[in-house]
Amino acid sequence: MTKRSWQRVDGVLLLDKSAGMTSNSALQSARRLFSAAKAGHTGTLDPLATGLLPLCFGEATKFSTDLLEADKTYEADLLFGVTTDTGDAEGKVLVCLPVEFSQSDLETVLQRFRGPISQVPPMYSALKRDGKPLYELARQGIEVERAARNVTIHELTLLEFAGERCRLRVSCSKGTYIRTLAEDIGAALACGAHLTALRRTAVGSLRIEDALTLDSLNAFSDAERSAVLQAPDALLQKLPAVYLDEQDAVRFCHGNPVSAEVAPGRCRVYDQSRLLGLGEADSDGQLRPRRLVVCDQLPAVQ
Repeated sequence: MTKRSWQRVDGVLLLDKSAGMTSNSALQSARRLFSAAKAGHTGTLDPLATGLLPLCFGEATKFSTDLLEADKTYEADLLFGVTTDTGDAEGKVLVCLPVEFSQSDLETVLQRFRGPISQVPPMYSALKRDGKPLYELARQGIEVERAARNVTIHELTLLEFAGERCRLRVSCSKGTYIRTLAEDIGAALACGAHLTALRRTAVGSLRIEDALTLDSLNAFSDAERSAVLQAPDALLQKLPAVYLDEQDAVRFCHGNPVSAEVAPGRCRVYDQSRLLGLGEADSDGQLRPRRLVVCDQLPAVQ
């Protein structure tokens, strides 16, 4: 067997994850296609879910946490009248109840879940208690108390309705569990519900329309695959840009603060053609490095 030769790859891949695979298995498959020495993702999707999974290679991994904070958009399919122990179609059926509400009733209930809401995280989640993921406890039949968390539903739109089923578009803040949202909507309608399908269509400014499947990537040549990678700063586009002259760029890359005319807060920092890293400006006009890339090896920003 030929030993794989890992290489330096810097960039962001917008992957359209298929159902039935974990986010980590999708990451490792993509990593092998690119022979990328270093790779990471920006937050997981459940195996049931499909859609946008931004993957980071090389220097882009330094900014993956910024996307964890970003808003997400989903299309969610719900089945009413049936609850499961996981809140989705992969779980064991717990209760079946008659469905006796109208579309108007559903629209009224949806209004309750728009804006700031409180959610109790599901037991089948990666949150930890005493160092153990909750899903491991759930598989042992153990349920522990979970503190409610505040999240924000920016958009909750009914896309389709067919009696016992509906499809919703949900735009939400970080930390929102769509499975829990489905269960809570079902509970408010007094019949229960669970998630039957979930597709993520946006993460921050990144969109599913720009994503590719593993099958598509597998059919590409090496050159074609490289061409679809976005620059590492694709994860930072909502931050203001600051451009430094050669002298300040050298100082910045060595971890020193420089003077810059920029509003206080985080920003992406460049020389005249390359990303240097993430900086943070204070009220005195000092720009301090927060995360630096390997400045002399990154490709020029396009």
